[in-house]
Amino acid sequence: MFINKHEFDVTKGYIMGILNVTPDSFSDGGKYCKMDEALYRAEEMIEEGAAILDVGGESTRPGYTEVPEQEEIERIVPVIQAIRDRFDIPVSADTCKAKTAAAAAEAGAGMINDIWGLRKDPDMADVIAKKELVCCLMHNRNKEKDPYVNLIDDIKTDLQTSLKLAEKAGIQKEKVILDPGIGFGKNTGENLKVLQRLGDFRELGYPFLLGTSRKSVIGNTLGLPVNERLEGTIATTVLGVMEGYMFFRVHDIRANYRAMKMAEAIREVR
Repeated sequence: MFINKHEFDVTKGYIMGILNVTPDSFSDGGKYCKMDEALYRAEEMIEEGAAILDVGGESTRPGYTEVPEQEEIERIVPVIQAIRDRFDIPVSADTCKAKTAAAAAEAGAGMINDIWGLRKDPDMADVIAKKELVCCLMHNRNKEKDPYVNLIDDIKTDLQTSLKLAEKAGIQKEKVILDPGIGFGKNTGENLKVLQRLGDFRELGYPFLLGTSRKSVIGNTLGLPVNERLEGTIATTVLGVMEGYMFFRVHDIRANYRAMKMAEAIREVR
């Protein structure tokens, strides 16, 4: 798999660094809204082991307020351009809006991380296909309108719907990554069940991304505030490595990178 001409081995693990240029993200809102702050953080994450940076301009925390496309574009495009100009690292744009995705691609993003798996904006799949981007298709669901009957099977079915949309638009299979969507459309018990069954989703035949960093499933399980969830995040990273997951989207780069590499070494012993 190539992202911005960087090759990624789908049998290995990689750290995706989170760079939220938002005023209201649940963990780091407002910290990297200024360009110099964003670039400093990007450089720091690269030095600590990030293999790709995921730039987001809209908070997707529970109860978030949707940001208009133009505002989202104005937040992320300059940052993506600046990162691509200064650093030799691929960039992902965290968006579910097709116009934002197109603008991000023009700015140099090589990947789109869509929290609705192509199922929100009907133009998203076409943009990804035409721009020849890699995409991460995450599971999400409005449980109030569409409650789960069988959690794991329903997630698989929803992901298969996303895959069909990708195929119909002409997105190449080797450009698709899936994500079981920890923290999206799921309560704490459901998130724990998904983590317990991570290996089941690998049956779909695609590389997977795991995004658990500092999320409420960790806070609720351990009774910890958002700034004390590192160990819980690391535990899920190790779990993901042992189940063959490829990308780990995290805030705390160095600790998760080291845990990932250690778990990977154990997994690969023959």
